[in-house]
Amino acid sequence: MSSPGILLLARADGSGVSTSFNSAPLSAFDPFAEARQVAWRGDDGVSAGLVRFTGDALIEDFPYSETLVVHAGHMVLSSAEQTLELGVGDSAVIGRGSRVALHASIGSEWAFCAVDVAGTPARPGLTLLPAHIWLEPSATLEPPILVGPAPQCRALSLFDDEVTALKVGIWDSTPYQRHGRAHRLHELMHLLEGSVTLADDDGGEVTVNPGDTVFVVKGAFCAWTSTVYVRKVYAVK
Repeated sequence: MSSPGILLLARADGSGVSTSFNSAPLSAFDPFAEARQVAWRGDDGVSAGLVRFTGDALIEDFPYSETLVVHAGHMVLSSAEQTLELGVGDSAVIGRGSRVALHASIGSEWAFCAVDVAGTPARPGLTLLPAHIWLEPSATLEPPILVGPAPQCRALSLFDDEVTALKVGIWDSTPYQRHGRAHRLHELMHLLEGSVTLADDDGGEVTVNPGDTVFVVKGAFCAWTSTVYVRKVYAVK
């Protein structure tokens, strides 16, 4: 069962999740309006949930920077510079201020994490998040929070907005376990390989498997246990 701070948004097999969603647009300018199913909306402009949308849309000025992971159907995103075709399991970022055309096949659904910070400059563009891109060695975790040896981690940031501090990319790690602590950032995670169990301070656990998408709220207590190699898409703010 998802805790209030560890929110399972979608399973790869389409099975139901215990997370509560509210049907509501993120703002008066939301291009998907009531197609939004919102699981989290903070006062810092960060929101997460699902979109269920079929059809076509032309958005002249996309109001958010939005990371999306396709869970059903097929999407085509087009800007003046490029076209992205996204099937189930694919992910991308639509930058704030983008002029984008979208086509979603019947029954399309995607998990999202959107960042909407008033008064920030545009960060237009479409960014694909390739699952198998080459990664670079990155910092490991601090020894005091680890249970057992430190893992070997790699990462690659593909979308980096210095104004809003949104970073999106791919990360992987050898198996490890860490004690629970307050999550330092909001984080959308979409698991590409492996399995990880996230635990809250009340004994609740969420096991995330390949193709699943979860959102962890900033400040939520979260422990991590992975006994196998893990690779994920991440969006942190």
